[in-house]
Amino acid sequence: MLMIGAGIFLMLKKEFDWIQPSTIGGSEAGVPTLSVEQLFEAAKLAPDANFKTWDDLDRLDFKIGKGVAKFVGINNWEVQVDTHTGDVLQVSFRRSDIIESLHDGSFFSDGVKLYLFLPAGIGLFLLWCTGLYLFFLPHLKNRQKKQKKKKLAKTAGSQSVKGAQQPAE
Repeated sequence: MLMIGAGIFLMLKKEFDWIQPSTIGGSEAGVPTLSVEQLFEAAKLAPDANFKTWDDLDRLDFKIGKGVAKFVGINNWEVQVDTHTGDVLQVSFRRSDIIESLHDGSFFSDGVKLYLFLPAGIGLFLLWCTGLYLFFLPHLKNRQKKQKKKKLAKTAGSQSVKGAQQPAE
């Protein structure tokens, strides 16, 4: 249930800002005019994110087409900075990474991920495949019965036609 529920949330992450904050467009798109260090200095000004050093970051994501740099912390806070002005555009808590770690089992440990969630995922996939087979099986059987009846009707009709053409003795 955890795997399926988290998977549903992950499919909806772009639809709800509560799961993953939407990307705010910067002042202009294109190559950043500010250095990465200048952008990080701007991100450190966001009090909720509590970024102090580069070790506080999980990743840095540039959206060149939107003119934004996203600083994502190990504490799951995201700071979006305009790559041309250095203005902080948005500071939000990012839940999608937590939901993803629940979905794949890494939230608990790598052992749980590999030895519990992987077999459960394989089992869920096999159940899905066999369920699909069982769903379509009656339709396939009905089609085979109809084809068999058509063949029998054709052979029976051709025999009666042959018998009618023979002269009586």
